[in-house]
Amino acid sequence: MPVIYIVEDEQDIARLVQHHLQLSGYDTRVFDNGFSVIPEALREKPALFLLDIMLPGTDGMDLCRQIRHLQVLADIPIIFLTARVGESDRVKGLEEGADDYITKPFSPRELVARVRTVLRGIREAPRPEMLKVGDLEIDVASMTIRVGGQTVLTTVREFRLLEYFAAHRGRVFTRDQLLDAVWKESAFVTPRSVDVYVRRLREKIESDPRRPRYLTTLRGTGYRFEGPK
Repeated sequence: MPVIYIVEDEQDIARLVQHHLQLSGYDTRVFDNGFSVIPEALREKPALFLLDIMLPGTDGMDLCRQIRHLQVLADIPIIFLTARVGESDRVKGLEEGADDYITKPFSPRELVARVRTVLRGIREAPRPEMLKVGDLEIDVASMTIRVGGQTVLTTVREFRLLEYFAAHRGRVFTRDQLLDAVWKESAFVTPRSVDVYVRRLREKIESDPRRPRYLTTLRGTGYRFEGPK
């Protein structure tokens, strides 16, 4: 069974989440702080991290950053489950590398559905092909991105978005079209979320993110992927 790490210091919430995930066929590990999460994940890799933000000691944002900077863990999905409901908190969570953001109070059924959605994005069978544009290589089979021969770490959602762009090179997409194609039924995302992901991708694949060669903006319309000029 897929193992999900639940990092939540409120015992009642942790038990509720664990109960519903286990009923849905997932194995779980519960942590009431962030100190032992990474050592345990290096010993037994989870399928997904479910993180509270306000934790004793290392908070969820710090923990997310640490996970995303460890190559062996960087591709594991992260969902924030938090009482922070502000748009700025959501955007910050995305910028740190979260794949979804759920606010408290929450519906256990919706939580399980969102977990399934994120995990389904990983299990979708990739096409055995390589997309090459300029010095950018997108290895669809291994879900690996290289720029100038150097591997670039991305989240699953970042990879799916870049893959979709590259597979439709030259086509202009509105933010809503990208939401429908890449995020599908994920309810938390907004057009601003797309902007956050595009900005993160530019920081990883562009030599100068302020003057992008690959991911260009068409003001008032959306985005287009094209080869370097």
